[in-house]
Amino acid sequence: MLDDLDPRRLETFRVVAQAGRISAAAKALNLSQPAVTAQIRQLEADLGRPLFTRHASGVQLTGTGRLLLDYARRVHHLLAEAAERLQAEEPPAGELRLGASTTAAAYILPPVLQAFTAGCGPAPLILEVGNTDEVLAWVREGRVPLALVEGLTRAPGLSLQPYLRDELVAVRAVRAPEGLRAVRTAADLAGVPLIWREPGSGTRVVLERALRRMRLVHGPRAMDLVVGDTEAIKSCVLLGLGIGFLSRWSIQRELLRGTLELIPLPDLSIPRTFSWAQVGGGLAGRPAAFLRHALAHPPAPSGGPGR
Repeated sequence: MLDDLDPRRLETFRVVAQAGRISAAAKALNLSQPAVTAQIRQLEADLGRPLFTRHASGVQLTGTGRLLLDYARRVHHLLAEAAERLQAEEPPAGELRLGASTTAAAYILPPVLQAFTAGCGPAPLILEVGNTDEVLAWVREGRVPLALVEGLTRAPGLSLQPYLRDELVAVRAVRAPEGLRAVRTAADLAGVPLIWREPGSGTRVVLERALRRMRLVHGPRAMDLVVGDTEAIKSCVLLGLGIGFLSRWSIQRELLRGTLELIPLPDLSIPRTFSWAQVGGGLAGRPAAFLRHALAHPPAPSGGPGR
């Protein structure tokens, strides 16, 4: 009976047991619920015994299930230990190809890449940069195995792992025109030009969602500008062309230099998260080593006024 025990089904069983629900386990494994259910049923058939009892709020382990869970955890820990030991013995080789949305590529990844290269040695590096929709498409196509994007809680067909917190903040030039300097509340945004990112940008999605929720602005208007790059938005803001909403990560230098200033809007908060995106099934080689390094050594934004 045990000669036919499939390690993949054993891992699925472990995740279901820990989650307590088929739906939660399917999400964690990046599988469909029917696929998870089928694996559990096949494992029960292989063992000739039920592993769970089903009820309205989820699943509960049987006596056999509790016994098997102990072994499933040991197998999981043993494989993780083996992978860690092998990775420590031999430095990862091969090309590192990554994707990133524009804000992540410009302000978050450079110090992470610098530290990783210093520890693992030089190797071919390719960083593909685009807006969030483009980058996610590259991951799905297999063009890049791993990418850093912002503003998403889910991405169909992909696994997202939260990485860093962020916030979109309203900024204007320190010497902005009087009309822009009069903005004190979120409601005041309806009467001044805003500078937006292009469609497909994660920043654009998050900003539109926040302003629609407050019933203020539903998208670019005739007086607004649409600009496809964070640095270009900063240039437009510095020229007094409107108010921009930018990542705190992207404006540290301008805050320190005193060229841009935050606009305190006590009634408007726009938090978001940078997440790693990959196809379900895990990474190998240099991309896997890089992700481990990035998760263990996240960067910190430099200080500046308004933090």
